[in-house]
Amino acid sequence: MAAAAAAVPVNLRLGDLVWGKLGRYPPWPGKIVNPPKDLKKPRGKKCFFVKFFGTEDHLPVLEELEPKLHQPRTRESAWIKVEQLKPYHAHKEEMIKINKGKRFQQAVDAVEEFLKKGKGKDQASHNSTEEKNRRNSSEERGKQSVGEEKHKANLSEGKPKKRVSSVSSERGSKSPLKRTYEQSPRKRGRPPKDEKDLTIPESSTVKRMMTGTMAGFKWPPSVSEPAVCYQAITKKLKETGSTSIQAADSTAINGSITPTDKKIGFLGLGLMGSGIVSNLLKMGHTVTVWNRTAEKCDLFIQEGARLGRTPAEVVSTCDITFACVSDPKAAKDLVLGPSGVLQGIRPGKCYVDMSTVDADTVTELAQVIVSRGGRFLEAPVSGNQQLSNDGMLVILAAGDRGLYEDCSSCFQAMGKTSFFLGEVGNAAKMMLIVNMVQGSFMATIAEGLTLAQVTGQSQQTLLDILNQGQLASIFLDQKCQNILQGNFKPDFYLKYIQKDLRLAIALGDSVNHPTPMAAAANEVYKRAKALDQSDNDMSAVYRAYIH
Repeated sequence: MAAAAAAVPVNLRLGDLVWGKLGRYPPWPGKIVNPPKDLKKPRGKKCFFVKFFGTEDHLPVLEELEPKLHQPRTRESAWIKVEQLKPYHAHKEEMIKINKGKRFQQAVDAVEEFLKKGKGKDQASHNSTEEKNRRNSSEERGKQSVGEEKHKANLSEGKPKKRVSSVSSERGSKSPLKRTYEQSPRKRGRPPKDEKDLTIPESSTVKRMMTGTMAGFKWPPSVSEPAVCYQAITKKLKETGSTSIQAADSTAINGSITPTDKKIGFLGLGLMGSGIVSNLLKMGHTVTVWNRTAEKCDLFIQEGARLGRTPAEVVSTCDITFACVSDPKAAKDLVLGPSGVLQGIRPGKCYVDMSTVDADTVTELAQVIVSRGGRFLEAPVSGNQQLSNDGMLVILAAGDRGLYEDCSSCFQAMGKTSFFLGEVGNAAKMMLIVNMVQGSFMATIAEGLTLAQVTGQSQQTLLDILNQGQLASIFLDQKCQNILQGNFKPDFYLKYIQKDLRLAIALGDSVNHPTPMAAAANEVYKRAKALDQSDNDMSAVYRAYIH
């Protein structure tokens, strides 16, 4: 869509429905409206002020806190460059084909509902116009009838003949109709300059829209810093017996999360832990933090967190302590090491391990915690730094069901969905399987891009084709963009996805199940690590194919 569409001039105007690209998210439907009087237009290229559609159950847009932007902003709209907008109707089918998500469909449904209401108003306006015209015609006929009677009376009385002006009659019948036509654009949904009520459904989506010039569709692709966003839940945990808590798409602005009154501890402020803690704080939780590198705690102390000197101190002073570290060794050291978690555990204390580790490791940790009277829950998370910042992680939990429910407000703050999978070890297994699929897919993407290059095919065209097909996804687009731009800033460390592949292969071996695809992908990642790519994003596996 990008290259060809960009060359075609787009004539847009106030009141038009459009598609606007919102950062890394899919193009989203909105309407060009007048900006608030106190909101200045950004300098530079031509921009339109767009108000976006959404539903109460969706929040697609992250609130980007870019210190260099210095753009005026509102909670519901955005300035968007004209080349980053597309007419709604002309591109509707194309957008629906490449974006299949439920929440995206909800936004499209909101547009269609808006259009239906507009048609209803048009019909009402049309009926009103016809009624006015009928009344005016009746009045004119009445006036003409009275005039004729007077004319006849004058003739019978011998008075001079007085001519009835046809011009007056035309004015009487045409003027109301003319005024109706002149007003019709407004009645069809084009707002006047000072109109505030745009009849677009109010929603959590609208309330969280960022103001500021957004990234374009793909003209050209841009690299932005990871955004920070705090998201929550509108749907309360219900006793339905389901294995999951649907925890998606709400905002702190709604006040929709009631934070637990329990004191929360958090150990480990890496790529994932940092976003999680920020969201816990934003949603009003009382949080004490600890990190092996103490300097990483400073930012969170400024946001209102308390500082714990050791893991043991955090656990002893908090009701529920979460931990998110890199691998099985780090998870064990955190619990069993000097001044570790185990030293702070006493009856009633709760420990939630969010690290991605193997089932044997998490089972061992559960046993030692429970042996001291503590309660244990494993809760590894599926996602990356971006999703962690956005509060859109998927949480896989297993162990103490009561503790899982006690953590509901925390899970709602950090994730869009959480699943309870039963006994300890199940979440670890499921998480490894998920990451095995993801890691293998990433290696296949890299392999396809390099094959395209060596056979003289355009890598960008390959991405465009994939984005139009069944494989289209945010993950695919982001990772391919990383490769095309040579930007491998970590969103998910390559060394960690290789670790997860290794553990998944071992899981398969433990039950005598073959994992040849994962084994092949694992070798490619090992090659990338040998090329010093461990601390880059997983998409840097591409470099294993070109060296």
